[in-house]
Amino acid sequence: MWYGMKPFPYPTLHPPEPWSPPPRRQRNREKKRPVDRKVMSDSLVVCEVDPELKEKLRKFRFRKETDNAAIIMKVDKDRQMVVLEEEFQNISPEELKMELPERQPRFVVYSYKYMHDDGRVSYPLCFIFSSPVGCKPEQQMMYAGSKNRLVQTAELTKVFEIRTTEDLTEAWLQEKLSFFR
Repeated sequence: MWYGMKPFPYPTLHPPEPWSPPPRRQRNREKKRPVDRKVMSDSLVVCEVDPELKEKLRKFRFRKETDNAAIIMKVDKDRQMVVLEEEFQNISPEELKMELPERQPRFVVYSYKYMHDDGRVSYPLCFIFSSPVGCKPEQQMMYAGSKNRLVQTAELTKVFEIRTTEDLTEAWLQEKLSFFR
């Protein structure tokens, strides 16, 4: 009999092999590329930006007027494209709130005359994503998936989101802009 092994219960021609753990899977020892989260999130594009809207946003960015102005954009589901819905001149945040639909998402680029605490005046361009609570999940996905591309196209840094149109007030906007100084 073999040393350290129990006897086999029935006769055999070959002795049993000693027990050993199952072989380990060979792991891929190659170094993996680091995952760039920013590139991944920016690569999700549901809808492209309409070329006419791109030109309109470029002109809006370099406008010379000193009043408040807004561009409201929506997603055209049939064309899978972000398009211009309306453009407003000399519009306050409260008036803008009245122009936004209560149950549908919208994108807004808003040029706002902002008075700093030290007396300076600036005209920041704000991107406001209105995503109301009661809208369809399909719409929310289309708008959320298109937001990053639109922000990049418009080259905006002040990006805000509202969940109800009632949130859009002058006090809310000033509070958000106070962080940028």
